[in-house]
Amino acid sequence: MGNGYDNDLLTLTGPNAPAGDLLRRYWQPVALREEIKNGVPIPVKLLGEDLVLFRDESGQLGLLGLHCSHRCADLSYGRIENGGLRCLYHGWLYDVAGRCIETPGEPANSLLKETIRHTSYPCHEAAGTIFAYLGPDEPPLFPKYHFITAKSSQVYQSKVYQRCNYLQANEGNIDPVHLSFLHSFKRPIADRKGDYGAAQASVIKDNRPNIEIERTRFGLRIFTRRHMGGGKTYLRVTNYVVPNLSFFAGNDQSYGEGGYTVHWHVPIDDESHWRFEFYYHSAKPLDKNGMRARARMGIGEHFLPLRNAENRYLQDREEMKETSYSGMGESFVCHDTFAVESPGAIHDRSRESLGTTDIAITAARRIMADAIQKLAKGDPPPLDLRVPDENAFSDIIVLSRVIDDGEDSKAHCAAIIEGKNFHVWNG
Repeated sequence: MGNGYDNDLLTLTGPNAPAGDLLRRYWQPVALREEIKNGVPIPVKLLGEDLVLFRDESGQLGLLGLHCSHRCADLSYGRIENGGLRCLYHGWLYDVAGRCIETPGEPANSLLKETIRHTSYPCHEAAGTIFAYLGPDEPPLFPKYHFITAKSSQVYQSKVYQRCNYLQANEGNIDPVHLSFLHSFKRPIADRKGDYGAAQASVIKDNRPNIEIERTRFGLRIFTRRHMGGGKTYLRVTNYVVPNLSFFAGNDQSYGEGGYTVHWHVPIDDESHWRFEFYYHSAKPLDKNGMRARARMGIGEHFLPLRNAENRYLQDREEMKETSYSGMGESFVCHDTFAVESPGAIHDRSRESLGTTDIAITAARRIMADAIQKLAKGDPPPLDLRVPDENAFSDIIVLSRVIDDGEDSKAHCAAIIEGKNFHVWNG
């Protein structure tokens, strides 16, 4: 990779891979709540493992190995009954903890079921999403990110399939420069007024932003400054949170102060992943109907992107002349999908020519590599939440605002974290 570590170290996420081991030490999204309905189990693949997700009759969630421990039939076709999931082949019944509680074809006095330890993982439901812990031993505390603990009216969740490694997609979230190009539009944006409109215009006008980073307990805080003229600067503060998610300012002006977006990139296998999307506002309900309508611009049935490599992302060269930089419509999902898929399923980082504006990407890779290496030595991973006092995130500051040219970005955030300017952030 040219910076002292192996590409495979960060990108391979199967059960026996070092990055896979690291990712398993954290709670990961598995499915949206809306996908588990009417008592129907669903097959899911996560970190290279084939699994089945279901609710039992009492509403408890179970995440089990997909294939029955008896003769390996697919349990996602099974029956929800008698306190668990029953295999169709021979009627073996499993509870949410993976205990085999019935082997009806065996003799009445058989102890075979007592010897079965079927693969199972603990689940947690929050923010309209099902999460699971696939690691060893006791899971860490479930993270109390602001969007996780918010009222349902203040968080909206979706997901989209991306046919590439999780890492290159998450790296797009911490690449501020691409906003000036990939997501830019040539037409005037009439509904962007005042400071917000001027700030967004500066993203296009100043395509050489100043980028600084700050190491934190959760990963990285990224400060991006763009000149607006008139003594003003547009400041965006983005956060990379280990190991596979990012917090950044929303693209719609309706978010305003206290609102943000989270992209959480969860490997299906090494060459594909789900981008779970969370949209949050700390002070007001979101327009969920409008958000669903916008999502449909880019995401179709089964959460598949409408524009993809097979249809060349429906790029329109005439649109490139008149409307958008990319010629790929208005959906940022499409733009991002093109950018992260086109380098290949697993991006070969040895071919990169990194610049000064890639400072956050190189730092995030180093954080991941260090965490993997320390974990291999038996050290706990970063942000291993075991103490309730650690499970608070007033230090995750997401900003998109106009400040004076001479104001220090890091001091501005530090004052918010310390509560001196708390009125400007209600995360």
